[in-house]
Amino acid sequence: MNLRAIDARISGYAKAAHFGPTVLVVSISFFISLTQFSTIKSAEISVAIFAGQLVVGWTNDLIDFPLDAAAKRINKPLVAGTINAANLRRAIFIALTFALFLSYMGPMGIKGTAVHTLGLLSATAYNIKLKKTVLSIFPYIVSFGLMPLAVYVSARHRPNLWLELTFITFACSFHFLNVIKDLEWDLAQGVLGLPQRLGKTRSIFLALLLASLGISIAISKWQEMRGA
Repeated sequence: MNLRAIDARISGYAKAAHFGPTVLVVSISFFISLTQFSTIKSAEISVAIFAGQLVVGWTNDLIDFPLDAAAKRINKPLVAGTINAANLRRAIFIALTFALFLSYMGPMGIKGTAVHTLGLLSATAYNIKLKKTVLSIFPYIVSFGLMPLAVYVSARHRPNLWLELTFITFACSFHFLNVIKDLEWDLAQGVLGLPQRLGKTRSIFLALLLASLGISIAISKWQEMRGA
């Protein structure tokens, strides 16, 4: 295999993992971990979170492969043939093993690993079934609400309510915005999550409302901390 083919395969796995959102989630997890742990331990937690995010992204693309192929979405690595389904299944298993092992053996321990696992199960439930139902928003509430909790319980603390609410509101906002680009295809293929049922206009309105709420919560807390 030449270098160009290797680069194309690596790029394919990165795209299938939804690399942009993955990097964002991992970066946020690192900075949250810094409030509770040293830089080294925070990096260890971030690597475990990264492995978990690979599982979520790859599972999403694997499950959506038939729909993506029918829609001829050649920007998807499986459809483009950059990677294949069999190799992606193996990669998911390896990433899941690393996510759980690194969580348990690292600073997260038993409690943090349990919470991390619940978040992965929630996200996987979205990929398998819930994204096509009116309950599509609930995995975003659960998984993104659990992410800071996993870090804090690892340090034997609980995150402040404002932090969890900020995470959840921004995550739900992203859910409504993320489906807009493929809204017509989703409707045609029977993917009827909450945003698809509400339609483009109402989804955009709710996304902006939720983002504004998240910003308001964060600003309010920042002003409170400055005045303390």
